[in-house]
Amino acid sequence: MTAPVIVLENVSFAYDGVPALEDVSLEVEEGEFLGLVGPNGGGKSTLLRIVLGLLAADSGRVSVLGVPPAHARGELGYVPQFATFRRDFPVTVEETVLLGRLGKTRTLLGYRARDRALARRAMEETGVAELRARPIETLSGGQLQRVLIARALAGEPRILLLDEPTSNIDLRAEVDIFDLLKMLNARMTIVVVSHDVGFISPYVTIVACLNRTLLCHTASPISGEMIQQLYGAPVRMIRHVTDREPGVPS
Repeated sequence: MTAPVIVLENVSFAYDGVPALEDVSLEVEEGEFLGLVGPNGGGKSTLLRIVLGLLAADSGRVSVLGVPPAHARGELGYVPQFATFRRDFPVTVEETVLLGRLGKTRTLLGYRARDRALARRAMEETGVAELRARPIETLSGGQLQRVLIARALAGEPRILLLDEPTSNIDLRAEVDIFDLLKMLNARMTIVVVSHDVGFISPYVTIVACLNRTLLCHTASPISGEMIQQLYGAPVRMIRHVTDREPGVPS
């Protein structure tokens, strides 16, 4: 039996004395598609940053691929909730995707042929190859999100972490993004933060419910009682209806 690729044991973290995570223990097995759900301010993004090694836990133990998070960064791909650059920055889709090779290639003399080949493959896989010469300021929200996923894939990650990747796009684009993630899950572990339990359920293999502490970690359907405990109020689950079922080609 292989060891989990992500392990958190009794992890706590606070911002200026205000608790964000309290005594969180969680394991993610290789090949899982984990949906991390919970209310705003529940600590989901904080947990991702700790796994990425961008924050250090105040207490507890964190291991990623058997080593401390900072040592595993080269094996991780990250897609933030919001683009961390100005949309009017003069850069093309291809140049943006190539940024995923930084830290994995030479720092002088420009990108290697292999870097460009990996960027092309990532663009083809995410469906943005035809947009490679387009400035990013001309992209729709769904197109930009695919470019950011391609940037993460260009780094050849073993684990892909996404922080609410569909929070600013329409429903059809949301379905397309999660169809893409399901395909990618065939070769890599995926952790995705979401607030929409009902929508992600057909895609993920396991759900972790987080509201400062871990309330559940299950592959079973999420009950109404669990949702009420998670969000602190009754929540209606509404089935999303599209012109096709998730995972079925149009």
